[in-house]
Amino acid sequence: MKTNPKLLIRLFFSTLLLSAFTFGGGYVIVSLMKKKFVDKYHWLTDSEMLDLAAIAQSAPGPIAVNGAVAVGYKLSGIIGIIVCAFATIIPPFVIISVISLFYDAFRSNHIISLLLEGMQAGVGAVIASVAYDMSFAVVKNRDTVSEILLIAAFILCIIEINAIWIILACGSLGVVRTHNTKRRRENASS
Repeated sequence: MKTNPKLLIRLFFSTLLLSAFTFGGGYVIVSLMKKKFVDKYHWLTDSEMLDLAAIAQSAPGPIAVNGAVAVGYKLSGIIGIIVCAFATIIPPFVIISVISLFYDAFRSNHIISLLLEGMQAGVGAVIASVAYDMSFAVVKNRDTVSEILLIAAFILCIIEINAIWIILACGSLGVVRTHNTKRRRENASS
């Protein structure tokens, strides 16, 4: 895969800024990645973003890094992975390093405490927005099995079934569906 230096620079700064200004964890960054990589730059389709979010969430490690790595690989191969991973890791590393130097001052500061509580409320709203956007993408495809899986996974999460079991079950079903679809296409073309 040929690498484009301009694309790598754009990838670096896009993922760096997303990582630097995202509070609330991986679910929040998924929404911002969609806005930047799907809506603004058109590097991914809605379907690819949905797949990327599922892979990033189920793979070990932070969702932000996993998502950035997947985008980097799709656009620029191995060098894209390195650029995106590095750009995603820099901001939290710097922020945590600075906070650790002033931990006692931050811990006892009432204004910072209130600020962090306010951010928690905003994080809830962003997560709800991500859930809505991703569910809408599933419903838009008019795939009954995916719609049923979406509702079932939601209900299972509410009744507090371990998310690992839900992910494994949905992933297994996805593998079986993909295999069956491929086999049907091969049989139809021969």
